[in-house]
Amino acid sequence: MPGPPGAPLCSRPHRQRASPCALAESRASAGTREHPAGPWGLLLGPRSPPRAQPGIPASPAARGTVRGGGGPARSESGRGEAWLGPSASRGSECRGRGAAGWGAAGPWRAYGAETALRTPPALPSLGGPGVRRAAVAPPGRRTPCTRSDREEELYFKKLSKRKNQVMEKNGNNRKLRVCVATCNRADYSKLAPIMFGIKTEPEFFELDVVVLGSHLIDDYGNTYRMIEQDDFDINTRLHTIVRGEDEAAMVESVGLALVKLPDVLNRLKPDIMIVHGDRFDALALATSAALMNIRILHIEGGEVSGTIDDSIRHAITKLAHYHVCCTRSAEQHLISMCEDHDRILLAGCPSYDKLLSAKNKDYMSIIRMWLGDDVKCKDYIVALQHPVTTDIKHSIKMFELTLDALISFNKRTLVLFPNIDAGSKEMVRVMRKKGIEHHPNFRAVKHVPFDQFIQLVAHAGCMIGNSSCGVREVGAFGTPVINLGTRQIGRETGENVLHVRDADTQDKILQALHLQFGKQYPCSKIYGDGNAVPRILKFLKSIDLQEPLQKKFCFPPVKENISQDIDHILETLSALAVDLGGTNLRVAIVSMKGEIVKKYTQFNPKTYEERINLILQMCVEAAAEAVKLNCRILGVGISTGGRVNPQEGIVLHSTKLIQEWNSVDLRTPLSDTLHLPVWVDNDGNCAAMAERKFGQGKGLENFVTLITGTGIGGGIIHQHELIHGSSFCAAELGHLVVSLDGPDCSCGSHGCIEAYASGMALQREAKKLHDEDLLLVEGMSVPKDEAVSALHLIQAAKLGNAKAQSILRTAGTALGLGVVNILHTMNPSLVILSGILASHYIHIVKDVIRQQALSSVQDVDVVVSDLVDPALLGAASMVLDYTTRRIH
Repeated sequence: MPGPPGAPLCSRPHRQRASPCALAESRASAGTREHPAGPWGLLLGPRSPPRAQPGIPASPAARGTVRGGGGPARSESGRGEAWLGPSASRGSECRGRGAAGWGAAGPWRAYGAETALRTPPALPSLGGPGVRRAAVAPPGRRTPCTRSDREEELYFKKLSKRKNQVMEKNGNNRKLRVCVATCNRADYSKLAPIMFGIKTEPEFFELDVVVLGSHLIDDYGNTYRMIEQDDFDINTRLHTIVRGEDEAAMVESVGLALVKLPDVLNRLKPDIMIVHGDRFDALALATSAALMNIRILHIEGGEVSGTIDDSIRHAITKLAHYHVCCTRSAEQHLISMCEDHDRILLAGCPSYDKLLSAKNKDYMSIIRMWLGDDVKCKDYIVALQHPVTTDIKHSIKMFELTLDALISFNKRTLVLFPNIDAGSKEMVRVMRKKGIEHHPNFRAVKHVPFDQFIQLVAHAGCMIGNSSCGVREVGAFGTPVINLGTRQIGRETGENVLHVRDADTQDKILQALHLQFGKQYPCSKIYGDGNAVPRILKFLKSIDLQEPLQKKFCFPPVKENISQDIDHILETLSALAVDLGGTNLRVAIVSMKGEIVKKYTQFNPKTYEERINLILQMCVEAAAEAVKLNCRILGVGISTGGRVNPQEGIVLHSTKLIQEWNSVDLRTPLSDTLHLPVWVDNDGNCAAMAERKFGQGKGLENFVTLITGTGIGGGIIHQHELIHGSSFCAAELGHLVVSLDGPDCSCGSHGCIEAYASGMALQREAKKLHDEDLLLVEGMSVPKDEAVSALHLIQAAKLGNAKAQSILRTAGTALGLGVVNILHTMNPSLVILSGILASHYIHIVKDVIRQQALSSVQDVDVVVSDLVDPALLGAASMVLDYTTRRIH
């Protein structure tokens, strides 16, 4: 069967096993597409023999490779475009100094140094507007540099004090030479943010870019062009892929890379090589660098997926000297693998720096460009499925079932071609067999630029397949994802991911599509918070090149203090908690241990607009402050008065305590502003969750919390779970009626507990006494400019005011009767009174229980909460509990 669109037939009849060198030479000399002949070789036809200068002997270019220096872009294509001038001999390259505006090969550019960057006349714009092209001088002549040696000396003298301090600290007297090697479109999306960061600090770093693997293959989109369009100078292109798309071809590709890489590394001599992920190309890179005594920084180590990639990833971990991981779980895995704690950085995924800052108001034009003019936002599917190399036959069958399900589902679908793993050729044949490329509902593409891909998945109705992108990056937008099979089964995922592990029937996949399509989930930041690159750059600067190169392993027992004293690791996992009460609006940063790191308080505005704007403002300020306080915010929890639908994050209805607070969507504006997942619940429920995680309810199966404040609320924990009720009205304990002819309540009824025992009710009674001059007693006063409150009534009762004491006793009795009703209904093992009035009611409540309750529940303990801010801690616990539960 033919390959991807535009590719000729590719077959390998009677293939005999040969060494990687022999295989590379035979395929390069034949000029076939099985081993592509450079970036333009596929487009311009057979090679012409190389031209050589007089006196220079024939080189290996005739066999497809120009060995040696020749500047950073020396030709690997064998097209015969490389001049074998003086700078083409091995090791004779002229290194650049990285000053702005200088050529990549240094101030003097020898003839032939830029031949690999020539653009063929037929395709003048493929490299993009950002690609540098240098003029080529005749043999033996030089192009003039733009700076004199004196100017250069002055330039280096003006470097910042900060650079000198770092260099002195690390024992370095020069810039750190960093080699970034990228193999495919996926790893470039993770490495590009780091490369841009390195490029912005030329006083500290010198960047070399090596491109290899599927980047250089036309069938997979020639994705090296996007690197050029990003204005990076590609120092070396290495054709390392042996075509065949089976297990043997993968092994041969690793061998071919191992043959070619030593020459490149000898020439570049980097201080450190950055390697990403778990691909077989990356294993060749890490092996070469380790054996050549080059330090390795491994990105995304410690993760677990579920295929052969795990073995490759962990093998690279053992070769690497430094590790940048994305999640706490990955960090724990690295420590369990005996890696040195001091050389592990929990930074988050670099691609999240791009994801969380991606804003494109014109996303519809991108959607229409890839899917057609008649497609609407959230009304299409993105499908990306790769072969599973440990079970190729099953993965191909699963891909066939997926396409059948997508055809039946009848929605516009963007299908991306699979990666170059073994089995990908068979998957392309399945696409051709089902006519996907010509089906009106499908668009099949080899590659989508990452910036546009972000917008496509962010506004899709669903993403389906088994790509790591689905379980990692897509969670940042809350887009529904269907993860098929076992390829990503070990990954940490957000609630937007639905796993179909045994995708062995079309009906299962089709049902998953019906369940997921069109939903919107909370944005998830499991894999990063958008600040990975600054941490990685700081980590790079802290590397001491004078330290011994030999790795040290930390064998068990593992230290408890897994986060070491590297000041750039932001390791205090925290939640942003919001408490919206009848009087005050409070925002706090709460740590995993329940410590309130910082708290902000404002009066609760009376109107919706003012209130929502103040919440957003306070949360943004708190999130910014959290970075300074070494706190990483995992999400936002909101505690609010009223009836709440926690599943949708909507306040359905509120009493008169909070005005203009009905049918209010709190989740969407906060999630959109902060790019964080948001949870919302009633303040009474939050108090119960706070007790369950941090307070006296910890470890108890059944208990009830009553919160006494401006109003009266509560929460019920039954069999370790919070009870919400069928219409989210459970545990409205403040509105239990204890008297048929009692005072009016804010809910519209009368005789409720809240009408007797809330702070608002006590304030009402205090005002009556004050108006009748019956409140004040000797030793107390109320200033004229101060409103009478419940605190004045409590103070008067303590000073012996009999009427104030009577009012408090009546309020406590009403609360006690409510507790008796709860004991008879729920029979909990504990009742916790929370809030500022709890300590004034506790003894009265216990007396009522002794007098009114059945003997079987009189032994149930009633205690006062020892939590200072139960509503804030409960709001935080929604975030922290969810995060803890989600780590496999």
